[in-house]
Amino acid sequence: MSSTAPTNNTGASPTAATGGASPYGTLPPASAPATRKPVSLPRLHEMHARGEKITMLTAYDATFGAVADAAGVECVLIGDSLGMVCQGLSSTVGVTLETMRYHVESVTRGIRRVQGTAWVIGDLPFGTYHESKEQALRSATVLMQAGAHMVKLEGGGWTAETTRFLVERGIPVCAHLGLTPQTVHALGGYRVQGRGEAGETLKRHALELQDAGAALLVLEMTPAALSAEITAALPRCATIGIGAGVDCAGQVLVLHDMLGMNLGKMPKFVHNFMADAGSVRGAMETYVKAVKEGRFPVNEQHAW
Repeated sequence: MSSTAPTNNTGASPTAATGGASPYGTLPPASAPATRKPVSLPRLHEMHARGEKITMLTAYDATFGAVADAAGVECVLIGDSLGMVCQGLSSTVGVTLETMRYHVESVTRGIRRVQGTAWVIGDLPFGTYHESKEQALRSATVLMQAGAHMVKLEGGGWTAETTRFLVERGIPVCAHLGLTPQTVHALGGYRVQGRGEAGETLKRHALELQDAGAALLVLEMTPAALSAEITAALPRCATIGIGAGVDCAGQVLVLHDMLGMNLGKMPKFVHNFMADAGSVRGAMETYVKAVKEGRFPVNEQHAW
C-alpha cells in the first residue's frame, strides 16, 4: 500500500476533503460540549445518593465504546466477557491481562476521539489479583495506564483486603458478587447465587466490600429481594444489577446480548433492545431510557 495519500481533482486528499474522515468508517460525533458533564466518581456517588439509576454496558473496541458514550451510557465496562464474545472461548478464565490491556486501550481511544465523558472500567482477569495484594496492584496499574478509570474484581471475603489496598493507593474499585464467571467451575455452572443461608454470606461480603472502599458492586444472578436488601444496606456503594432485579442502583448488560447477537442461549435477564430500536445507537439509547425510568429489568420476567 502506498504511503502517499491519493488526491481528488482539487489536489486535496480524500480525508482532508471530508474533514479528516477515514475511508474505513468514522466514529460518531460527540454531543455539544455544553450538554456533556464528565462522569466521575463524585458524580456517580451523587447519582446514587439522589436515586438516579446508573447505566453500564460492556464494550470491547473504539467504535462501540464511542457509540455507547454518545448514547448516554454513564459507565463503559471492558469486561473479560470478551473471552466469549470476541475470542470464542467457553469461559472468561482464558482471558489474559495483555488482552484486557489491548481492549481497554482500544475503547478509551474511541471515547477520547469523540470527546466522550463515560466512566471506563477494566476487568481484572482470572489469576491476575488472586496471588497477593501486590499482584493486584501491578495488574490494576496496567489497566489504569491503558486508560481505565476503575478496575473490577470478582468475589467476596478475601477480596475486601485487596480492595482496601487498591483504594488506599488511588485505584477505584468495582466489586462483583453473586454469579462470578471466573469461578463458574467452582460454582457448578451458571446458577443463581444467594438463595437461603448463602444470602446472608453474600450480604456480609457486600458490606465488607463497601467498608473496604468499593464504589460500585455488580450483583449478578442474585434473587431480586436479596439484591434490594443489599442495595438498601449500601449507602456508599452503588449496586449494579445483571439478573438481580430492578431495585439495584443501576444495571449492566453485555453489549452483544442486548443487541440480540448472543451465539448461545439468551440469558433470562436479557432483553433484545435492537429489536425495539433498529440501530445500535438507538438500542443503547432505548436501554438507557428504560433503566433510568425503572422499566428495565422487570422482576417477573428478568429476575429470580
